Amino acid sequence: MASNASNIVFDDIFAINAIDKEGKKFDRVSRLYAHSKNYDMDLTLDYNVELFPLEKDQSFALALASSLARGPPTTNDAGEEEKDLDVWRPDGKGRRGLEEDYEYVMYGKQIKVYRFDGGTAEIVTAYASFGGLLMSLTGSFRHMTSIVLGDPVYILCASDVQLVFISLYEA
Repeated sequence: MASNASNIVFDDIFAINAIDKEGKKFDRVSRLYAHSKNYDMDLTLDYNVELFPLEKDQSFALALASSLARGPPTTNDAGEEEKDLDVWRPDGKGRRGLEEDYEYVMYGKQIKVYRFDGGTAEIVTAYASFGGLLMSLTGSFRHMTSIVLGDPVYILCASDVQLVFISLYEA
C-alpha cells in the first residue's frame, strides 16, 4: 500500500480472470475482470484496447492516485496547497510525475462508495468514472481508506509490473 508521503492512494498487482465475459459492446473498449495478488481485491475496469492491449491470465500493475505529482502536495508561503504546480502537460513542459512510470493513465472522479451490510461489513466497493469508462474496486475498506467520494482520481496501469515498482521505490 502507498505511504502517506505519496499521492498514490491504492496500488496492487492484478491478474486478469476474464475480458468481455458479457460480450464485446464497443470496438475499442473492453471490460476486464481481475483479482489482486496482495490485498484480495476484485476489479472491473473498462479500458481502451488499442492503447493498452491486455490478455486473459496476464498480470498488470494498477495504482490510483490523487495527483500525478511525485511526493506529498506542496504548499506556498500562505500555507495554501499549490494545485497547478505539478500539472501534466502534453507538450512536456510540466514536471515529470507518476505518469512516466506507467503505460496507461486516465483521469476521472470517484462517483460512489458502497458498503455491503450483509455478511462482513468491512467489504466496500468504490466506483469511478473516467470519461465514461468505468471502474469498480471491491474489497476490504482498510485498503481503500484514502479513496474519497467526489475527489478526482488518476488510474495508472502498466503491464511490465517489475519496472513500475522498481522506479516507484527508487524515487
